Amino acid sequence: MKYQVEIKINRSIDEVIPLFDSFENLKKWQPGLQSFEHLEGTPGENGAKTRLIYIEKGGRNVEMIETIINRNLPEEFTATYDAKGVKNWVKNQFVESGANQTRWINENIFNFTGFMKIMGFLMKSAFPKQTLKDMALFKDFVEASPKK
Repeated sequence: MKYQVEIKINRSIDEVIPLFDSFENLKKWQPGLQSFEHLEGTPGENGAKTRLIYIEKGGRNVEMIETIINRNLPEEFTATYDAKGVKNWVKNQFVESGANQTRWINENIFNFTGFMKIMGFLMKSAFPKQTLKDMALFKDFVEASPKK
């Protein structure tokens, strides 16, 4: 499954990127994130691997491994996220859209295996909606942050 979504953030690209490019900020806009642990490579750089643990609605733990493929912000941040039955490739791009506005473009490719193939097929319209919801949480976090 492949899709692209985007959102406009009412802050300059110079304010958006440092907030996006911080593991410490993840918990501020990803409410299900419980922990992250650096596994290998230089943190935040190409090739780095990080274990992320989330609690889904209903209390189930989901563990995924993030591997940074291309970190060249603001032009691109691409990573893969591997979890049981799912591999997600995500490309983020940030484009200046006026003096105080940034366009965030998010492209996703999901590959499913096993039981998750069925879930991916049955819930394919839910994935872009969830991505936009997550992006809106980041937008709200950025816009509520003190201006610099």
